[in-house]
Amino acid sequence: MQRTLFFLLVAGGLATAPHRAAAQDGGFPVQTTATTRFVFTNGEVVRRDGSQTTALSQNVKLANGTKINYKNGIVEMPADKINPQGKKLTLREGDYGRADGGVVFATPGSAAAARGAGTSKATPANAKYDTYVQHGPGYDSSALRAQLLTKKVDLLTQKVALLSQGRTDLPDTKALDEQLAQLEGQLAQPK
Repeated sequence: MQRTLFFLLVAGGLATAPHRAAAQDGGFPVQTTATTRFVFTNGEVVRRDGSQTTALSQNVKLANGTKINYKNGIVEMPADKINPQGKKLTLREGDYGRADGGVVFATPGSAAAARGAGTSKATPANAKYDTYVQHGPGYDSSALRAQLLTKKVDLLTQKVALLSQGRTDLPDTKALDEQLAQLEGQLAQPK
């Protein structure tokens, strides 16, 4: 009887060993849905699924390998072609991690700090910024690229329509040209 109890205890300990290793490796794998968010609020990360908010008691690891520290909001993104060492950033109040490993910034200052471009105090409140930062294996930027290309086609269509009105003077296309140049810059940037 004692020998059987001993073997059961040893087997139980071995069965939980991989989970302990996962916790030390940066978090436990979690099941998520498309609406799952890991929101930094009041100094810690909570899980939000739709309108339901749940306090976390351990670090999490998303399906793409992104790790989120629930106590301090540090997000570790896995290595990829752009960032061979991976990338670390710290969530600030209102920022959240998505189930696909993307991060949504609540303010321009928060986005600037994540880029290493200064603190929220140094960034004007009306500054423009990229809402999403996504790096890591499995990230497919084709949807974003398709949106940008669709917008470019719309702008070019507007410009052609403006230029083909049959006027003797050339219409002012400066605003459209600036928007097109901005889109070209976005399309040229690796994401």
